[in-house]
Amino acid sequence: MQDINKTTVVEFVLVGFSDFHTFQKFLFCAVLLAYIVCVLGNITIILLVRTESSLHTPMYFFISTFTVLEIMFVSVTVPKLLAILIQTKRTISFSGCFMQLYAFNALGETECFLLSLMVFDRYLAINSPLQYSTIMNSRFCYELAVLPWLFGFIISSFPTVVTFLLEFCGPNKINHFFCDLAPLQNLACSNPFVSNITTIAAAFLSIVSPFFAIIGFYIHIIYTVFKIKSKEGKLKAFSTCSSHLIVVSLFYGSAIIVYLKPKGSHYDKFLALTYTVVTPLLNPFIYTFRNREVKNAFKK
Repeated sequence: MQDINKTTVVEFVLVGFSDFHTFQKFLFCAVLLAYIVCVLGNITIILLVRTESSLHTPMYFFISTFTVLEIMFVSVTVPKLLAILIQTKRTISFSGCFMQLYAFNALGETECFLLSLMVFDRYLAINSPLQYSTIMNSRFCYELAVLPWLFGFIISSFPTVVTFLLEFCGPNKINHFFCDLAPLQNLACSNPFVSNITTIAAAFLSIVSPFFAIIGFYIHIIYTVFKIKSKEGKLKAFSTCSSHLIVVSLFYGSAIIVYLKPKGSHYDKFLALTYTVVTPLLNPFIYTFRNREVKNAFKK
């Protein structure tokens, strides 16, 4: 009798911001503008790093890698968000939903590892300045840059696969503007316990661990900087880390606000816009206005 009542979900409905009818057009224009500026801003940084010889350093190599990641990250969710803001049809296919889920989590986790790698680069530059150029040669930089992508895409595959294997028999409405693990697990007809545990484990490995690594590196950096006697030397050392520190604060700060606050509010979706749209939008400007080398390259 139980098998008779079961149905197979072939698509999901992204509720998005349908409850806020008066804001649909305004939100569409704002998100579209933010997306265009974000993509163009990050492309500008990539081209600048590639063409300006003074920026051919490990730090800017990792920054350009980060900008590529940001373009991909926003492109996973924003185009679909724009579509559901102007269309009455808000569906996404079952396979398309899980493809978006995997890409979003894989790129997000890659960003966590890449941010920790970027502070590792600054740690070496400040703590071992004489050996820095020898250690951070081109080959080693490329090898290091591959690791975040490898870790991010491998680790995120486990909760994605386990969630995909859950049974979905309805309802199929996702109260969000993109497919994420928690909303999908809440829709499952079968017990999502294993999926929840896998998600927590993946989050610890790819989000919590890099975060503590970043804190550890910054503690060592601050300790080293305070040992520098000259004020100019201290300011120069701190200036090389300031942009990265702001980006880390924005990324992790917005994520903590979204994921640690009580769920169920209509405003959760608006808060999610901070790390899917607003933070990637601000990052190019942070690296532009906070780095003297980039500003000088723009003046040429």
